[in-house]
Amino acid sequence: MICGNANSLIPNATLYHFGMLNSTMHNAWTRAICGRIKSDYRYSNTIVYNNYPWPKPTEANMAAIEAAGQAVLDARALHKDKSLAWLYDPDNLRKNKSLQAAHDLVDEAVDEAYGYEKGNDDTSRVAYLFELYEKLTTVKAPAKTPAKKTAPKKSASSAKA
Repeated sequence: MICGNANSLIPNATLYHFGMLNSTMHNAWTRAICGRIKSDYRYSNTIVYNNYPWPKPTEANMAAIEAAGQAVLDARALHKDKSLAWLYDPDNLRKNKSLQAAHDLVDEAVDEAYGYEKGNDDTSRVAYLFELYEKLTTVKAPAKTPAKKTAPKKSASSAKA
């Protein structure tokens, strides 16, 4: 392999990361945020990955995403002699029910981790993710502390009385 400046690495990545990055949720974000060279996506770790609003999953959510991610790898392994381009060609993907089912599991698990219940279209997903992004990046003003009440100062005239 010859590495260049377009490579990104996630140190200590897990099946959870694999599942998340292969989800329709993340792919909708990618399609909306990525730059392009010609018509090809150019995935940027600083623009796309670092700004992606990840869910706050429970342990059960993480386990479900990891299991679904493994199901994708297992379904791919059934066709070791085929390329990813072949596996994901729409005509072949329709025939490869185990791979499509595995991706459906990923999407169900990721949507559950987000608590996402809206439409399955990119527009709905990206709108939802931008709502999360806005919540994550909005700076909240510090809470105002009530001013201390002090006893009124006695005036010079009342002090002489």
